[in-house]
Amino acid sequence: MAINNNNKPLTQYYTKYAEAQGANAAELSEAAGCASLLASNNVFYRFRHFTQKEKYSQIPARIRMQIMMKPVTGKEFFELMSLTISAVNGCEMCVNAHEDSLIKLGAAEERIFDAIRIASLVTSTGKIIF
Repeated sequence: MAINNNNKPLTQYYTKYAEAQGANAAELSEAAGCASLLASNNVFYRFRHFTQKEKYSQIPARIRMQIMMKPVTGKEFFELMSLTISAVNGCEMCVNAHEDSLIKLGAAEERIFDAIRIASLVTSTGKIIF
């Protein structure tokens, strides 16, 4: 969330916190990559959703999404990151797709809700810490 919101102090804080909890360089890099990928996906799919034109749905996105195929953080955690970023970025289509994926992966609705709650708190904190 902090990376997605381009908040350097919070990004540094959460990076150090994640490292202290045992996150490795590949996992940290994947979190940053997820934020970057979802930034483009959310703009792209919001456009498709907002315009509601069939033609735009037929044109291939041509956005590289290999990072989603075999995430080092695991599929469920990657989907949670994707969901929270999509919620913060306001992409209804992406939120629905990631929430559906999480349910199919067996994630509890409480876990999903907690992830969104935490994302909302990190986002709001980023408005006062800069």
